[in-house]
Amino acid sequence: MMRIAVAAMGKMVDGHFGHCENFIFFDAENNQITSENSVPNPGHRPGFLPNFLADNGAQVIIAGGMGGGAVDIFNERGVEVIIGVQGDARTAVESYLKGELESTGSICHEHEHEGACGE
Repeated sequence: MMRIAVAAMGKMVDGHFGHCENFIFFDAENNQITSENSVPNPGHRPGFLPNFLADNGAQVIIAGGMGGGAVDIFNERGVEVIIGVQGDARTAVESYLKGELESTGSICHEHEHEGACGE
């Protein structure tokens, strides 16, 4: 089984990982989604969310944009990071499972400017 987490605003991929509304965990087997579970964002504080997602079994994280600190922690935890993604969360996961989703986003460096990442 593979677990993929998506930083989301409802059912859509959110532009900014840390400030998303919810995370959707997709479980997949044989490149097919077998379950989907949305959880509210438990709170944005440095270093917390990457460990929270890794501790909940995420092997891949999909988001619109993400800061370098979060990317570093995901890398340390062995979680694949895919950023620069937009649109419907489930569609993004299906594209990933088909090998069609690539990380195109750049790491966000300007966290003091609200809404500047992935907009």
